[in-house]
Amino acid sequence: MQFTQFGDGEERVLFVLGWGNRTHHENVRWLVDELVGAGYTVDVGEIPDHGSDFDAGYVRPTQRHHDTTEPDRILSHSTGGLVAAHLDSPAPRVYLSPWWGMGGEGLLGRLVAALPTDRPIVPVPFEEGALGDLATERQREEGPDRIAPAFLRTVADAQSRLPDVRDESVVFCSLRDQVVGVDAIGNHAPAERTVLYDGGHELFSSSSRERTVEWVLAALDDGPDALTDPVRTARSRSE
Repeated sequence: MQFTQFGDGEERVLFVLGWGNRTHHENVRWLVDELVGAGYTVDVGEIPDHGSDFDAGYVRPTQRHHDTTEPDRILSHSTGGLVAAHLDSPAPRVYLSPWWGMGGEGLLGRLVAALPTDRPIVPVPFEEGALGDLATERQREEGPDRIAPAFLRTVADAQSRLPDVRDESVVFCSLRDQVVGVDAIGNHAPAERTVLYDGGHELFSSSSRERTVEWVLAALDDGPDALTDPVRTARSRSE
């Protein structure tokens, strides 16, 4: 795990990125800049592309950084959302497209995960536009193009023992997400604390981000109470 600090606000956000995200990617930095502009100090955690022990390689390093910095809020995306769900923390959490379920991979996916190797040999099946219509060529080139069966196994294990969603948590997702199991998000997160956005897997790489980020910042500030703000709701529906 690698952590980079941005901003110098009074309140601190731990932002755990997803698989293949890079701190320097333009769209990731767009969201980080929005957080800094809102007055936060942001610790961005970049996760390893490959690993065979989810707790040792992902959760524990993040927990150590959390315990050192004591963030006021936790924000996460995709695989980072699986990491964040396993953290021992009183901090409110906002999840962006969390990878809480494998989706409809079926028998083939289970057979791939069962292969006895930790080498990244399985091509990543992302279709064009799956990340979002603003995803850059740099994102696609620098992200991993293959995934290891051992990584899929340890992710599936972490998903199988997913803790309950805390009452102060808010989840954002797109029903058009082709990367993670949207059904798993629906089964795990209460509807009244789930916000749908129009776009791909990455909210920050989707053109709807300009209006959706207001909800993300509000959820970080106020938790689920932000979703019942009639003024903000009316403004969102009019855009």
